[in-house]
Amino acid sequence: MAKRVKQLHDVVVRIAGDSGDGMQLTGDRFTSETAAIGNDLATLPDFPAEIRAPAGSLPGVSGFQLHFADHDILTPGDAPDVLVAMNPAALKTNLGDLREGGTLIVNRDAFTERNLQKAGYPANPLEDGSLEGYNVHAIPLSSMTVEALKGIDGVTPREAERSKNFFALGLMSWLYGRPVETTLEFIHRKFAKRPEIVEANARAFKAGWAYGETSEDFVVSYEVQPARLPPGSYRNVTGNQALSLGLIAASVKSGLPLFLGAYPITPASGILEELARHKRFGVRTFQAEDEIAAVGAALGASFGGALGVSTSAGPGVVLKAETVGLAVALELPLLILDIQRAGPSTGMPTKPEQADLLMVLFGRNSESPVPVVAAATPGDCFEVAVEAARIALKYRTPVYLLSDAYLANGSEPWLLPDVDSLPDIAPEFATEPNADGAFHPYLRDAETLARPWALPGTPGLEHRIGGLEKQDVTGNVSYDPDNHDRMTRLRAQKVAGIASDIPELEIDDPSGDAELLVLAWGGTYGPVAAAVRRVRASGWKVAHAHLRYLNPFPRNTGEALRRYDRVLVPEMNLGQLRKLVRAEFLVDAVGYNRVRGQPFTSAELADAIGALL
Repeated sequence: MAKRVKQLHDVVVRIAGDSGDGMQLTGDRFTSETAAIGNDLATLPDFPAEIRAPAGSLPGVSGFQLHFADHDILTPGDAPDVLVAMNPAALKTNLGDLREGGTLIVNRDAFTERNLQKAGYPANPLEDGSLEGYNVHAIPLSSMTVEALKGIDGVTPREAERSKNFFALGLMSWLYGRPVETTLEFIHRKFAKRPEIVEANARAFKAGWAYGETSEDFVVSYEVQPARLPPGSYRNVTGNQALSLGLIAASVKSGLPLFLGAYPITPASGILEELARHKRFGVRTFQAEDEIAAVGAALGASFGGALGVSTSAGPGVVLKAETVGLAVALELPLLILDIQRAGPSTGMPTKPEQADLLMVLFGRNSESPVPVVAAATPGDCFEVAVEAARIALKYRTPVYLLSDAYLANGSEPWLLPDVDSLPDIAPEFATEPNADGAFHPYLRDAETLARPWALPGTPGLEHRIGGLEKQDVTGNVSYDPDNHDRMTRLRAQKVAGIASDIPELEIDDPSGDAELLVLAWGGTYGPVAAAVRRVRASGWKVAHAHLRYLNPFPRNTGEALRRYDRVLVPEMNLGQLRKLVRAEFLVDAVGYNRVRGQPFTSAELADAIGALL
């Protein structure tokens, strides 16, 4: 008898288990299958900093959340509708997030006395009635996987048991009508060097699918129709992938070779790894011995005529500060990508935060202003990378680009852009003397205040570089007080003048008479926009604005903020943008601030907005 298929508009699924047991791989595959169907989606990987945390421990739980829908969505979801818990620790750390009445699929084999003790359970929750508020499916995932893999030469029972993540993936793929062929092809590519592992994982995946199809435990499967998205070619992309592709696009559109100087650090390492795959575009990646060497090499590449880029997270960006100050004095283009994480110090390396704003604005000695831009979504990282490069090349300045762990590891469908529509950002190099047969390296462009960019070795354009203050126009070393004052002001004016070259701040205010403006930046875009939707659906009038440019602010920012009686600034810090808004525009903004190492939920932000209204 065929099982009933129920139509759903959206689903939030979370898969959780031991770090190192393939939870991220399972989530990635389920996401890829979902993207292939055409659903809109958003993901939230959540994993510990340890490569292999203690098995069965609460800190060692790794999770992956996926929200997919037949319509436009903005977040990975506030609460899962379905939780797959591979052991007691995964259940203990994630059950509180599962919505009331949600579906709970657990690996019954893992609920041994030892594992229950590790997770801090005094009794087995599968037997004590504590899960009565959920739709529970206790499945012997481990033993069924081992049984399905019997007879495969070269696969031990322990290795067979490790394939249980593919059994779970097969079950979830049946439950939500995900395709089979693409995952089987992935298994053959991923494990091609070990045919026995290919067979094991493929068998486990098929066994999970067959269990869902034949078991009386599941009487309904679910279907989510493709979303109606703008026409075009899409791919699923993480923020780090989009940043990498944006840097490559900027390299192509500028005509400059891309040089990345980087030291591995979570969560920025993915950019180094991604760019290393694209040598055919002339990309050069350099894994330095430390953060200072990495940014020094990137600045040297810029001096030599390349698009110099250095990536890091908060602790590494601290170490790069002196070289960024040197780039300010030299007035050379340089991109510094700060993929923010929870701190201070090592903090929580795999968790998101957006608390580096004041550091990138002011964390250098003396007066050393630099432009700062921030990405809003994983896909937006591409556009922001191109824009950061445009500003750096046009104005001869280092530029900070802010992302965070939430954007870096999260993914969404990304509409591939028309390459011809991307701006031409090719710089003009100095090729001849610019003042009566002489070359003056600080003779500025009247509009941008940018100085000439002369490549080393160009005949007749030899000039002095270094960190000592330069004389205006000539570039000679100068200790003249008035000259230093002038150069300081010129560098500040150059950055401030970028405001005339960026879009004005857009305010989403459908009624035009909202009294409250919600102002946000960075990776909070999705939860904030979703919260605004919720509040408006309840009949309240609220405006929303999201800042991409944080230095300088868009030229209409002050005017826009003063139109509203109240301004709410949600941030994953203790109020850094709010501090700037109050100081710059004398607007009495209020903040909603959390630093939990987790992204905001739309529900909590909707409550905060409602409280002000």
